[in-house]
Amino acid sequence: MSLAPRAVLVHRTTEYEELVARHGTHGQAAFFLASRGRDMAEVAERHRRTRRALAEVASAVPPAWRQARVERADLDRFLFAPEDVVVVVGQDGLVANVAKYLDGQPVIGIDTDPGRNPGVLVRHRPQRAAVLLASVTATATATGADELTMVEAVADDTQRLVALNEIYLGSAGHQTTRYRLGLEDDGGVVEVQASSGVLVGTGTGATGWLRSVWQERGGRLPLPAPTEDRLLWFVREAWPSPATGTALVAGELTASAALTLTVESDRLIAFGDGIEADALELTWGQTVRVGTCAQRLRLVG
Repeated sequence: MSLAPRAVLVHRTTEYEELVARHGTHGQAAFFLASRGRDMAEVAERHRRTRRALAEVASAVPPAWRQARVERADLDRFLFAPEDVVVVVGQDGLVANVAKYLDGQPVIGIDTDPGRNPGVLVRHRPQRAAVLLASVTATATATGADELTMVEAVADDTQRLVALNEIYLGSAGHQTTRYRLGLEDDGGVVEVQASSGVLVGTGTGATGWLRSVWQERGGRLPLPAPTEDRLLWFVREAWPSPATGTALVAGELTASAALTLTVESDRLIAFGDGIEADALELTWGQTVRVGTCAQRLRLVG
């Protein structure tokens, strides 16, 4: 007999909770904010809206289903199961945070603060939770789910990193680092570079960090759609010198293409979706390959 689906509610600590934890009491946190020209009432109201949304979503889970909750800080220690239905209650970035830990489970994004969040990934209001959960069957398939492209980096020592928005490769302090950059689909062209890092992003990431770099470069390359098997990559602040070049500074990667980077510095990291604490550690001579990931994020539309 198959297990009943499990609704996994993913949330994060609110700003209010962080302030009270840091300062000890509501009053002390309010005094701290007031000294900096901010109003505790606004922060507390956003906290209440988030908690109301979480309670409403929890009450919408079908009675026959199992239920679990996981805070963002605990995602790397939580074991997701194939029959899970993941309900992200919070901001768009929280969907990206959880994406790397999933393997085909459907994701429902619930916006706790409409108007403040862009709503690109948290597309629904809490009142829609019951209807959306009903659209997901016991075999963990969903109607109207978008298959969002993800990007992956695989090192030659089998380290692997997956991200929904983008992967950054470079110095931990975003300072200049040296490496060899190559394109597998362009006749094996390789260039020695010194730069503040390389950014490889998806169509979903084209609304964030990737878009800012794209705009600075004049927007000449067409941005990929979130479901398109195409990535864009940019080298940040490439430095020309007798030993380093600047010919390979931007491009696109199709599903069969990849970017390779061989480290020529003492230390280089690769992290995804802005989470520097969860990074690949690469040393001199190691090579990492970056391209589209076979894994997709199944986001209920």
